[in-house]
Amino acid sequence: MTPPQKTRPPKKILIVDDHPMIREGLAQWIGHDPGLEVCGGAGDAPEALEKIAALKPDLVLTDITLPGKSGLELIKDIQAQHPRALVLVLSMHDETLYAERVLRAGGRGYIMKEEGGKKIAQAIRQVLDGQIYVSEKMSAKILEVFSGHGADVAASPVEKLTDREFEVFQLIGQGLEIKPMAEKLHLSPRTIEVHRANIKAKLNLNSVAALIGYAVRWAESQNTGA
Repeated sequence: MTPPQKTRPPKKILIVDDHPMIREGLAQWIGHDPGLEVCGGAGDAPEALEKIAALKPDLVLTDITLPGKSGLELIKDIQAQHPRALVLVLSMHDETLYAERVLRAGGRGYIMKEEGGKKIAQAIRQVLDGQIYVSEKMSAKILEVFSGHGADVAASPVEKLTDREFEVFQLIGQGLEIKPMAEKLHLSPRTIEVHRANIKAKLNLNSVAALIGYAVRWAESQNTGA
């Protein structure tokens, strides 16, 4: 008599997003795959780290924009504290702005929320199989940078910025003042001022007006694909 084959337990997924309805929607999509199981959710980085320690997920599906601590900082913390947990970023932000930073931080992939459920499930599967997931367009860009043909992109002054400074820089480019930036990033206005001063110094700009002009032009160039 042939012994019954053992079925593999589903891979456990932890969803990190500050919007409960998004977490619920993702959980429903992922639940359609019999090989995947959502083991929990978290609304911010500290809660995510607690859940990872308790639930030991195989993969963490996280947004970039989180209250208090960004998804990029969360990825670095996961790498340090739970190196076996894979991280896939699911975000509304254009991957050309964040995908490389995510991979450098230790994430295993980046997918935009607009891709939909089937693509998200595909990305999860690909990362669980030990691969990196980015779009074909982003994959080509990353290969250019690593091959040396994209050295001009890698050498951009903006690359000098830390991940948090980059977030502030983007918001400056969108025209936000200090108080709205502080509220959006869940930081104090004083902290935003410090980041802004550091950004100004790293970009070798001599005034706040020059920084705002630089950030706006940079944002426009990203939107036009320049």
